[in-house]
Amino acid sequence: MTGRLAGKVALITGAGSVGPGWGNGRAAAVLFAREGAKVFAVDLKPDALTETVALIGDEGGTVHTHTCDVTDSASVAGAVAACRETFGRVDILVNNVGGSRPGGPAELSEEDWAAQLDYNLTSVYLTCRHVIPVMREQGGGSIVNTASTSGIRWTGSAQVGYASAKAGVIQLSRVLAVQHAPDGIRANTVVPGQLHTPMVETRLANQREGGDVEALLARRQARIPLGFAGDGRDTAYAALFLASDEARFVTGTELVVDGGMTARCD
Repeated sequence: MTGRLAGKVALITGAGSVGPGWGNGRAAAVLFAREGAKVFAVDLKPDALTETVALIGDEGGTVHTHTCDVTDSASVAGAVAACRETFGRVDILVNNVGGSRPGGPAELSEEDWAAQLDYNLTSVYLTCRHVIPVMREQGGGSIVNTASTSGIRWTGSAQVGYASAKAGVIQLSRVLAVQHAPDGIRANTVVPGQLHTPMVETRLANQREGGDVEALLARRQARIPLGFAGDGRDTAYAALFLASDEARFVTGTELVVDGGMTARCD
């Protein structure tokens, strides 16, 4: 198969989705396979990968699935070992696992604070911890971490655990980019804005608008200068560039995908 990632092996976490449609992980897995990568699709829930696998299969791509809890070091180590056993190497790591809980310091419980850091930040640390030695042994690789505009701006609601963790993802990427540049490993971050992904219907609407999906979508879209909401495919195309050899001179930086939202003053 030809394409921008031909001959590459991509380990993608959160490659399923919480519902029908284009979540960041599903979109990345499908697009990367379309561009010639062999995709090692990781998710905590096997059923979440069913549609991802079907979409890749319909296009003649290569995908192998693996169940993994990315907050557990042993589980992550097992996933990385399984990827090497299946495909022989790991050229690309894409981290897509994440999710928010509402509340500032006075409202968010200590337990939820810890869980938010674990889910959104420690998960990225663990995958990098286990993949970097593999990439270093191979002579290089590309890591693309998914953060959020909540990690760089106030985006409309207090979610201090999520925002802090996503800011941490950005800085984690910068640090490992500089440290491992001599190893031929690049690391960058995609920073999505307020996209219309399946998570809007399944989680965010209940948290913020009493289950009113249309009200939440309208409130989010009003913040976007381009006047429409992107979806997981927009995140995936940004990740594709950063993962590809086209970005060979790009490391330690962020690509914001938000329709201009964070460039506004209001």
